Amino acid sequence: MFEFKLPDLGEGVHEGELLKWYVAEGDVIAEDAPLVDVETDKAAVTIPSPRGGRVVRLSGAVGDTLKVGAVIAVIDDGAAAAAAAPAPAAAEPAAPAREEAGGQTAAAEAPPKPAAPAATAPAPARAAPAPVHDRRGPVPAAPATRRVAREMGIDLAAVPGSGPGGRITLEDLKAFAAGGAPRPAAAGTGAEEPAAAPAPGASPIPLLDLEPLPDFSEFGPVEKEALRSIRRKVARKMVTSMVLVPHVVHMDEVDVTELEAARRRENARLEAAGEDAKLTMLALVMKATALCLRQFPQFNASLDPFRGELIYKKYYNLGFAADTARGLVVPVVKGVDRKNLREISAAIAELARRARDGSIGVEDFRGGTFTVTNIGMLGGTGLIPTINYPEVAILGMGRIADKPVVRGGEIVARTMLPLTLAFDHRMADGADAARFVNELMACLTNPLALLSRLV
Repeated sequence: MFEFKLPDLGEGVHEGELLKWYVAEGDVIAEDAPLVDVETDKAAVTIPSPRGGRVVRLSGAVGDTLKVGAVIAVIDDGAAAAAAAPAPAAAEPAAPAREEAGGQTAAAEAPPKPAAPAATAPAPARAAPAPVHDRRGPVPAAPATRRVAREMGIDLAAVPGSGPGGRITLEDLKAFAAGGAPRPAAAGTGAEEPAAAPAPGASPIPLLDLEPLPDFSEFGPVEKEALRSIRRKVARKMVTSMVLVPHVVHMDEVDVTELEAARRRENARLEAAGEDAKLTMLALVMKATALCLRQFPQFNASLDPFRGELIYKKYYNLGFAADTARGLVVPVVKGVDRKNLREISAAIAELARRARDGSIGVEDFRGGTFTVTNIGMLGGTGLIPTINYPEVAILGMGRIADKPVVRGGEIVARTMLPLTLAFDHRMADGADAARFVNELMACLTNPLALLSRLV
């Protein structure tokens, strides 16, 4: 029997929602034939069967959440029958030896078995209370602690926490893995450690208490829907970003009159030539941003607070926010600094299309270094975007509109684009943000300035 475990679905993906089984128990499936559709918080993927044979068992129904590494299917591939024949031959020589020794051999072997545990009794005695710390509901632990726990293969629910409110720390994981006694609780409450299991709704963050929601049905009809897949991922990412990252926002307005006129002329030329490719303002902004990031590497980086390192990325993969029926996703255009404007526009259109119809792959969401979100097409004079962690900055585009502005002492109509740069204050300062946005505005205001960077 072959036990098929849900494989790694991509960077940062640890579970997926089961969308569809292609087979039923008892069916015969060929190797590499479609087995199951799983939707992660990044994309929907079809997983093929790694073996051919009869399907003995399937784990999970449509709508269930499957964990990476969990057995999702058992397939009878015939390997057990093939291995059964040589097994008795290998066991036959050992059987007479045991019979010759008779009961004396069994009696002689029995004492060493209990003796070994007796010699190492203290370690199991310390590890034994672990099940007592099984928790119902969320386990208080930082994202980094959860990541280390996954890498070490440790179930956080079994680890006693020594931090405030029972929060599990990296030191707790090390002590648990070593089989040693847990560290004393922060409150010093003794062996029972009542703080290790916070009350329902309690938060490990000081002064933050999560009160249970009222029963809204008392006031009128309600409809409930499970928080799943992409919507759940968005919730997690946004909470992580807003709690962990100290956001600072820099706002400005850029005059794109000349750039917009040039874009329209180029699109008219392409249309007259019978070409489908069109230049978009988003593509122009992404290209200018990638070029400016070379000069301001602190915004094309990540910060590792656990190693105390600043990670500067020497590649420029820009994500863009795409609105889909399943929620907000951020496909990534790779190598924006090396692509021309038409290639960037085409990549944006293709990724957005596949994101909407669900055919986009996990790889299309990986490797981003900076994100641009354009709310202007839906309306809105501006926005304050949330950083797409673990990136350190995000650029928001508002609605392009003609406005009266003062030029040379006169009021004239100009095409203005609101820009908002949200950045991680641990990585950069306000002056850095102002200089970066000023450089970006210089490129967008004067098409020749942008062109000079392209050659």
